[in-house]
This record gives sequence, structure tokens and C-alpha cells, in this order.
Amino acid sequence: MPHGRPAAAPAKFNLLVDHWSVPGFTGAMKIPLDIVFAALSDPTRREILTMLLEDDMAVTDVAEPFSMSLAAISKHLSILTRAGLISQEKRGRVKWCKLEPDAMREASVWMQGFGQFEPLDLDALEKLLGDMGD
Repeated sequence: MPHGRPAAAPAKFNLLVDHWSVPGFTGAMKIPLDIVFAALSDPTRREILTMLLEDDMAVTDVAEPFSMSLAAISKHLSILTRAGLISQEKRGRVKWCKLEPDAMREASVWMQGFGQFEPLDLDALEKLLGDMGD
């Protein structure tokens, strides 16, 4: 079993938690990769996460820039919540959404374990883009 991965895929995937070992990492990590990556696969959900980078937002504010119903946005938010990427709480009559970066961090650590995904140096990228504009 290389890298802690089972020899054959199980007949039915557990969509909540899949157990993998990260190469170069001591011990096995429990990472909900299927759910995290499924949640990240949708462009609307990625845009919602980008919006929440700024600050917590009310559900109605999250829905505002999208041309879809509040019910559709609520489904997207439910998927992000189940993936652990956001949390939701009610404050008075308003439901608020907050980014929870830990789930994404675990997926990032998992990908970096393969050595093919280097962390992005945002300072170097900004300098490069600035140099290109000159």
C-alpha cells in the first residue's frame, strides 16, 4: 500500500471523510477531501469564498451579486458549510456566513505532500506583474 492508499478503491466512497497518508508527513491525516474538492469545483461557491475573504457577510448580501434565487444560494452555502469551508450563525433575524480556512488548508497540505504544488509567493507575483506593466 504505497502512501497509505488502499490497493483497490472501495466499492462505495465515504463522502464525509477519506483517510489518506500524506507523503513526507508523519502519521495519517483525516481529510474530507472529497467534500472539500467537490465544494471547490463550482465557480459560484469559489466566488462566495472569495467574497468572504473580505469579512463575514449576511446571506442576503452573499446572494446579491448572483442572478439566482435565495434558495439556490442557500444550497451553495449548505455545501460550503458541510465541507467546513464556511460556518453560518444566526444573529438576531439575520443569518451570517464566515470563512473557515482550516478545511482548505488541510487540502492544500495534502496537495503539497506530492511536491508538485509549490506555495504561491504573492509578493513575487505582484512584483512580476508590476515589472510587466512598466
